[in-house]
Amino acid sequence: MTNVQNRQIELASPSVEREDLADGAFLLRSTQSLEPYADNLCVFIEHWACEIPDRVFLGERDAGGEWVTVNYRTARKQIRSIAQSLIDRGLTSDDPVMILSDNSIAHGLLSLGAMYAGIPAVPVSPAYSLISQDFAKLRHIFSTIQPKIIFVKNGSMFTRALLALGLKDVEIVVAGDAPDNLQTTPFSDLTSTVVTNDVDQALRGVGPDTIAKILFTSGSTGLPKGVLNTHRMLCSNQQAIAQMWPFIEKQPPVLVDWLPWNHTFGGNHDFNLILRNGGSFYIDGGKPAPGIVEKTIANLRDIAPSLYFNVPRGYEVILPYLEADEKLRDHFFSKLDLIFYAGAALPQNLWTRLEQLSIAARGEKTFMTSAWGSTETSPLATSAHFPLDRAGVIGVPAPGTEIKMVPNGGKLEMRIRGPNVTPGYFRREDLTKDAFDEDGFYKIGDAGRLQDENNPAKGIVFDGRVAEDFKLLSGTWVNSSQIRISCVSAGAPIIQDAVVTGHDRDEVGLLVFANAAGCAKVAGRDVGTSIGELIADAKVRQTLSAKISEYNKDHPTSSTRIARIILMAAPPNIDANEITDKGYVNQRAVLEHRADQVEILYSDDERVLIIE
Repeated sequence: MTNVQNRQIELASPSVEREDLADGAFLLRSTQSLEPYADNLCVFIEHWACEIPDRVFLGERDAGGEWVTVNYRTARKQIRSIAQSLIDRGLTSDDPVMILSDNSIAHGLLSLGAMYAGIPAVPVSPAYSLISQDFAKLRHIFSTIQPKIIFVKNGSMFTRALLALGLKDVEIVVAGDAPDNLQTTPFSDLTSTVVTNDVDQALRGVGPDTIAKILFTSGSTGLPKGVLNTHRMLCSNQQAIAQMWPFIEKQPPVLVDWLPWNHTFGGNHDFNLILRNGGSFYIDGGKPAPGIVEKTIANLRDIAPSLYFNVPRGYEVILPYLEADEKLRDHFFSKLDLIFYAGAALPQNLWTRLEQLSIAARGEKTFMTSAWGSTETSPLATSAHFPLDRAGVIGVPAPGTEIKMVPNGGKLEMRIRGPNVTPGYFRREDLTKDAFDEDGFYKIGDAGRLQDENNPAKGIVFDGRVAEDFKLLSGTWVNSSQIRISCVSAGAPIIQDAVVTGHDRDEVGLLVFANAAGCAKVAGRDVGTSIGELIADAKVRQTLSAKISEYNKDHPTSSTRIARIILMAAPPNIDANEITDKGYVNQRAVLEHRADQVEILYSDDERVLIIE
């Protein structure tokens, strides 16, 4: 075991064995065997309702801003009633429950109630209902799963989306206000259903291979595909985490978390971490965006988390608040055992600022870490359960998980096999067949390399998407992922995100999504100034040119040097797959959707910044 920092965070020591294969490929696996794990997630509710009935399981703010909580005893009672209500309606494993709303107590209880009855839960990105203009993805998911029940919390918000589905013989369950012109069932009807022995009988039939969830993910292009999530996947993944982080079994974790439950990290990693270890999950109604992040800050003033999970954009947005308010900073770090980033690589400048805040708050660095995986791996495949000096290392294989490293286009493509890997895609045998290699390894499409060729226990370094790298006209390979990370850090606070260009060109360029708040600060303008005005501001353009010129001094080769930049006024478009609701920008989709911008970038247009 390894003890980290002064708080004595107990972590399993990384130990990895390597098995060389033909043609330069090799396998990596943990020498720590995966210990037995639960048959289904529902056993944890039964256990904690008996052991710690009064502990808060889920909490959220009500419409008046007050915290409302449900303890494990009450959660079990309501979950069983929900399961009974679904059984009474004749739903089976072939009738997934479709959940359109964001994270909430009702959302969590409904998901677990469906699982109790052996019915898959299908949480859908609220962006497909509330941000999308054409509802194409929502309609596709609806027609694919053909639900008999759809849940929304605030019905009026979803009226347009529900009407777009052409609902027929579908029951709409609401936990708040009802949508206009649609017949609905109050969520309280489900939670007050009288339980019979049918629930216990149904639960006895829920085993490791029962489908717990179907999570829809868009991938790089195309319509969303439904990833089957079995109880085996979810329970084995939590067992692996507990073996790598043994400290979580000794002190119940507390989360203040906004990460969406329709994504694997928020819904599987974070939610199930609390469920498995008897912790408390305070639902953060904020998000890392202007005008909404204030909710996150208010929640962090109230509750000090023991673990904090976020995406890099989330840390970028909350850092100014922590830096400006010592009381908030000290409260945030007071009980914090671990800071975790996911979804994308953390720029080094954010890493450094977090460390500085931790030292200022408590005289030491809080353990900072990350992991790697996907919706298909539920989600964790590797974990950095050892001290890191900087961002970029994604850790070593989790117990029970094998990583195959296969040479591909100058990189090592990573493939995954283990009990945490999906059996396939819902009603898409074609996609399932193509997703696995001849040895049953899932082909995730990411690349990695060993930090130390002679010691795989030092960890794997993420090396971008295999399909995102490209060659210049000279034939030189460009590592787009590494350039993006470096330039986002170098261009702070102007660059929010960037897409690397240069395929079959002479030079590397950037399509830049600007940070409005950062640009306003640099320009000395009002925060409400339009993004169009900000990206045209001479001071913003001069500052960005100077920052990237400095980057170029350390990256002078043709495959790393940035020659030209264009600042884009239009934000990433979710309907075009350019961005997920976690804030991850899809490089391939942006390049395809904004081919005209790429053409402008490689022209003499006055909007282009030519970097000396």
